[in-house]
Amino acid sequence: MSKNYVNYGKCSAGKPGSTMGITGARFNLSPMSDDFIAIILDAIKQVDLSKVWAETDHISTVYRGKEEAVFDALKAAYVYAYREGVHMTLEATVSKGCPGDSDSDYTLALENPKINKEQTQNIDFPVIGKFALYPMGSDNYMGTIEKVVNEGIDRGVVTGSGHYGTNLGGSVQDVFDYLEYVSNTVGKEVSHYVSQFTLLCNVPEGEVK
Repeated sequence: MSKNYVNYGKCSAGKPGSTMGITGARFNLSPMSDDFIAIILDAIKQVDLSKVWAETDHISTVYRGKEEAVFDALKAAYVYAYREGVHMTLEATVSKGCPGDSDSDYTLALENPKINKEQTQNIDFPVIGKFALYPMGSDNYMGTIEKVVNEGIDRGVVTGSGHYGTNLGGSVQDVFDYLEYVSNTVGKEVSHYVSQFTLLCNVPEGEVK
């Protein structure tokens, strides 16, 4: 039986695998409800995906395309899945500039990348969460992280820090605006970055400290 080994060639920092400037996000929605299947699938179906390449399998969902369009679609999936009183988490990994990336499976429509904004901008609710940022191929990566974390403190959405992550809190709209700012800012300073974040809504009383 043959094995499908991978071959990334001569991947190295500073040489993005995609020449198109593609941003990608892989994410999971986890509503703590007996109706979790309907909640997840209904939310994903509501998202206008005309500005991103999208794929959903049994593990997760991937959006790829222009950075603004990817964050627009990702936020839409999360807010459309919101149900009052239902505890839900979003786990997402965002990447841009990976040396192992390619120019396949993408959409980079330049007109109106935030196609979901009009329908989602008034859906707001409080969230808490955390994020971790990994700027690659930079000797000053901690300076880059410091810069965006301090901006989050100024915006009031960075609420603290702990081991291996920075805490988030605020309205879902403000937190998503900040996470998009992080990606946009870091993407201008390094050739490759990865960010990972978790957002939670309707956290059971007594769990927030």
